[in-house]
Amino acid sequence: MKSWKKILGTAAVASLATVLLVGCGKKNSSDSDSSDKTLKVSVWNYDTTPEFKALFAAFEKENPGVKIEPVDIAADNYDEKLTTMLSSGDKTDVLTMKNLNTYSQFAYRNQLKDLTSHIKEIDTDAAADTYKMYDIEGKTYAQPYRTDFWVLYYNKALLEKAGITDVSNLTWDDYVKYAKQLTDSSNGVYGAYQHTWRSVIQAIAGAQNDANLIDPSYDFFKPYYERTLDLQNSKAIMDYGTAKSTQVTYASQFNGEKAAMMYMGTWFMAAVIQEKEAGTSNVDWSIAPIPQKEKGKITTFGSPTGFAINKNAKNSKLAQKFLDFTSGEKGAKVLAETGVVPSYRTDEINEIYFSKKGMPTDEVALKAFSPDKIAVEFPVDKNGGAIDKILQEENDLILVGDTTPADGIKEMESRVKSEVE
Repeated sequence: MKSWKKILGTAAVASLATVLLVGCGKKNSSDSDSSDKTLKVSVWNYDTTPEFKALFAAFEKENPGVKIEPVDIAADNYDEKLTTMLSSGDKTDVLTMKNLNTYSQFAYRNQLKDLTSHIKEIDTDAAADTYKMYDIEGKTYAQPYRTDFWVLYYNKALLEKAGITDVSNLTWDDYVKYAKQLTDSSNGVYGAYQHTWRSVIQAIAGAQNDANLIDPSYDFFKPYYERTLDLQNSKAIMDYGTAKSTQVTYASQFNGEKAAMMYMGTWFMAAVIQEKEAGTSNVDWSIAPIPQKEKGKITTFGSPTGFAINKNAKNSKLAQKFLDFTSGEKGAKVLAETGVVPSYRTDEINEIYFSKKGMPTDEVALKAFSPDKIAVEFPVDKNGGAIDKILQEENDLILVGDTTPADGIKEMESRVKSEVE
């Protein structure tokens, strides 16, 4: 098994705004010593997100007397709620960074503690590539505890029935061919399912073309959109409008055996196992590398989830201890045991991860789990939120047929150029 030593596709970021420097040299409330052993941590859907409970329990056990108090927020409203909290001076100690986009916005607003100096003093080798994703002009404001990347999930029984035996290094042409071949409309089975997130097309296109989604030159999107529209027109995948309007879940499509293939993040592996253990799914499954432009090295995309320290934290020192625990080897072992992919990856950690009952351990699955390159899903940038919205809006118009890929791409470029100028 290869260690977590891949070259990540990182992107240049905008110059760090001077607002990041506001307050330098002033004593912050978070700098004070505190005898308080209660640590407040913002999370989402605490009762149904086992990684939080597992990490909190392990940290409390490691530090007798410490009590972690989750600040639970609904997942769908997490970023918006956290933005409101921080704007009002909230003192929650640790903030979970759900994605890079919101991380960059909080950093640019000077709401996160600068961890750069501390990170240089700790062991980050097994997660070094993931730390690069958090870099903003040489500064880092969060420590990653998990990093998910995209693979191809497939229904082994359906592929075997169709005589498809080798999925170790599919091209996109192979994927289209097999998706059409595997479609069984009479039994309500699509050859593949592609979810409604723009990353399903745009992020993988960017990764496999070594492109930066902040730079408004998006011609490389075109074949990826054309391929998806072809699959929609041939009924090999559910059409985008139906999936969007009926709020179809990707879990129901794959676990319910309504789709033979689906590319999705590694976080879904634990969910498949949970449904099988609960008896709500009988899918015979495994994973393979995501399809490529041509056979050879495997390039995919991914994004970290991390913890940051609130600039106004009441218990900054204990918060830092928590970040080091969860992002290091001890936290990685806890996460691997729960079926979550940790950022800190070694052969030992990988072995723990795949020892979980129900995990696919065939050669192709292990290959999928060690891609040659994991590009960042969306780079940090001060205009990231606005650009993300533009790309999603134009993505919707293309996939519902309101505009052509060529015209939609031109509109993306025009709108993004206006945004960044």
